[in-house]
This record gives sequence, C-alpha cells and structure tokens, in this order.
Amino acid sequence: MGIVNVTPDSFYDGGRYFEAERAREHARKLAEDGADILDVGGESSRPGASGISVGEEIDRVCPIIEYAARELGIPVSVDTRRAKVAAEAIRSGATIINDIGALALDPDMAPLAARSGSTVVLMHMRGTPETMQDNPVYGDVVAEVAAFLEERADRAMRAGIARERIVIDPGIGFGKSQEHNYAILRGLKRFTRLGFPVVVGLSRKSLIGRLYPVESDRLPATIALNAIAVASGADIIRVHDVREHRLAMEAVKMLLRVPDGSGI
Repeated sequence: MGIVNVTPDSFYDGGRYFEAERAREHARKLAEDGADILDVGGESSRPGASGISVGEEIDRVCPIIEYAARELGIPVSVDTRRAKVAAEAIRSGATIINDIGALALDPDMAPLAARSGSTVVLMHMRGTPETMQDNPVYGDVVAEVAAFLEERADRAMRAGIARERIVIDPGIGFGKSQEHNYAILRGLKRFTRLGFPVVVGLSRKSLIGRLYPVESDRLPATIALNAIAVASGADIIRVHDVREHRLAMEAVKMLLRVPDGSGI
C-alpha cells in the first residue's frame, strides 16, 4: 500500500506532494514502482496534529483519487475518519475506507461502508491524533489492542459490512509508546489469528526515527521491520518507499514459500 499524503504537515512527507500535480506524479510513480493499493489522505494524523474542515479534506483528496482510479488502474483507499469525506472519495473512485477511528469516530461511517460495499480498514487508536500520545498506558498492549479490533470487527459485521471486506490494523504509532509499538510487532501473530487480513503501517515512524536522527537512515530499518511483519503474517504493509519494499519482499516471499529445511 503506497502512501499519498496530500497534506502540508504529515510527519515524513508533509508538503512534498501537497500541490495537486505533484501528488498525481507521486501516485503515478508509486504505481509504476509496484504498489498494489494507493492510500490517499488529506488530513495529517501525526501526533498532535490539528484537524481541518470536511470541505478542505474533500478538496485535497478527491482529485487525486479520481486521477488514480481512472488513470492508474489499481485500487484506491481513502485515509479518513469522516463519513462525508469517505462518501465523496467513493464517488471519485475509492473502494477502500482506511479509518483510523475504526468506524467509531463518525456514526455515519459504518452505514456508509455497508451501503457502498467498500472494504474497511479498522485501526486501533487511543483518543485522537491531538491527544493519542498523552501518556498511553496498557496492561497488556497486544491483548488489549486485539480485543478492541475483534470488537470493532464484530460491530462492523453487525452493521452490515461483509466479513471478507474487513481488514484490521493494530495502529503502530497511534497512542502507543516505543515499547508498545515493538510489543505489537513482536506479537503480530495474535492479530493474524483473529481471521482478518492485517495491515501494518510503521514506515519511517517514531519507533524507527528515535533510533536514527538522520532521515535517510530510516529506510533500512523500515524495510527490516516490515520484513518481520510479513514473515509474521501481515497481509498489507503501508509504505512510503514502494520500489525498495517490493524488491525486499520478493526475498521474504521466497523464504516463506520454502518448506522447513528439517524435512529436506
């Protein structure tokens, strides 16, 4: 899943693709580099980010979604927590709603997803982007996040969303400490056992950034951790650097195809 941030303030590429033509060029490059899905977002969800109006978010994402859906021929996801934005995105060609609020922040989101037949990505987050990093505390972060996602998936199905259209995301970096993030990655199989496809979004985030203050040093660690995620059962990795991950994951897929050497 290639990331297209049409924002001036995202944590990594804020402002880089804010202008529409540059965003279209970036979406095209990600597709050429081998993205299977493009995830288009118009509101930053970095820690401490403040919100924007619904109208502004729609104006940012819909032209890029329409271009990607029409010209690039791959599935497009809209990264939003608001049903009005998601509705316009679907009209523009999006087929996936990637909701950091797991359909809980807007009461109209679940009915919209059910009515439209969209796939939904349910992500775990404590609080909102404005508050999520205010001293997050868990007893057992893996168990608690897994229980939350199981409950949200059950609610989604009861709202009329087909099971096969539900994807879960443990929300690395969203209301978690450094230790919580690594614990989730180590415990990823707990999430795969819930029976839904799993998205992991850790690309260049703080669990890596705190180790490498130089931005260019973060890519190798991002690839390494995503390789661990895929080997642990992740179905989708959400990344900024598609080509590099595509190359790396070919080797991971080869490893996973080979039977245990003890039987050879």
